[in-house]
Amino acid sequence: MKRTLRACFFFAVLVLSWEGLCRARVWSPVLVPSPSSVGLYLWSALADGTLLGAAVVTLRRLVFGYLFGIALGLPLGLLTARFKLLNDTLGLVSLGLQTLPSVCWVPLALLWFGQTEAAMFFVVVMGTLWSMIIATESGVRNVPPIYARAARTMGSKGLHTWLKVMLPASLPFVVSGMKQGWAFAWRSLMAAEIYVTILSGFGLGHLLHYGRELHAMEQVIAIMLVIIAIGLLADKILFSPWERFLHRRWGTARS
Repeated sequence: MKRTLRACFFFAVLVLSWEGLCRARVWSPVLVPSPSSVGLYLWSALADGTLLGAAVVTLRRLVFGYLFGIALGLPLGLLTARFKLLNDTLGLVSLGLQTLPSVCWVPLALLWFGQTEAAMFFVVVMGTLWSMIIATESGVRNVPPIYARAARTMGSKGLHTWLKVMLPASLPFVVSGMKQGWAFAWRSLMAAEIYVTILSGFGLGHLLHYGRELHAMEQVIAIMLVIIAIGLLADKILFSPWERFLHRRWGTARS
């Protein structure tokens, strides 16, 4: 409760200071809009359905690409941890491609798929895949060897050991990779929506782009705040509780 009050007080002071500086004309409202103008845009965009529609389109693209990236990255990460050849090849490629800025995938997506939903899907998958491979491989390698020895002593072997022992024990690290993959997927999708204009649905990235083109900074900042809010909600509601539970379950929680 005390932490919540401190956070609320901090943001209240921040917003009031921002509003005060804008009213004092410290900078041009064209460059830095006031919180009140940002709030007015959010209200109008919610009222006419623009914001909700864009958020739904973006989240649909994000979730589909993200889930596919997880479904592909998880088994590849297990294989990378299991076989040294894959670790020396695919593992190295994953490490290198993870450092690649998300926007670098956009020209390839446009060239291969054109201005289609497939281009968006590809960019999101590329933003998720490499983090999942690295996190899964790292998680398996951090599983205490005694777990596998105990499983073999009790008759477990082969695929059973990997599915029933190694994968569950590595889940705390896998979830951390999922959280990182979510962040990379967001960045990738925003880059794609800003540069790829398609008629099948306008997302938050498109609103961000059009706000920049029209010099409507209140729209740009409002969309940025919406993206931040969605990211924080996903972390607080989904990733962080799951991560804490798994760390407690496997005795890896920080004291």
